[in-house]
Amino acid sequence: MITSQVTDAYLDALNDFDGPFIEEEDDEMLTTKKKGRSHAAVIKARQQRLYKRQLEGLTVRQLVLDHASKEGVCDKTAWTDWKAVNAWNEEDWQKDRDNMLSRLQSMRVQLFNKAVRKGQLQTAAQILDSLGKVIGESVETVHINAPELAIRVESKKVD
Repeated sequence: MITSQVTDAYLDALNDFDGPFIEEEDDEMLTTKKKGRSHAAVIKARQQRLYKRQLEGLTVRQLVLDHASKEGVCDKTAWTDWKAVNAWNEEDWQKDRDNMLSRLQSMRVQLFNKAVRKGQLQTAAQILDSLGKVIGESVETVHINAPELAIRVESKKVD
């Protein structure tokens, strides 16, 4: 009889239990929720893993299908992840686009210096052409600025 009363009291206490308790210094009991990863965090982590893998040399279809099998998700979810990764790629390109010209110019100048030091004059000439095109010196501009020579042959007049 006493055992059933203790068991009933214990079960009633479990029904009233809301979560784990943390004891404060003033002996108040506060309830807290268990901390875990949210659904959105799991999805974002999965998409970030796909983002990291995109430079492995696989085609998009191979990458997405491999992502689906490794992550244990369906193909539709994998393609949704790819759409998010593709949007991130566009965002990255827009951010990098602003300073891309200066970075390319810097690389060209370094390449030109190395080519001249190694005696690769044809490569150096091609790099100079490339640098010239960037600043507006194209073949068409050179032809426009060059003098034009026109020769006409007139027929003889017979009197």
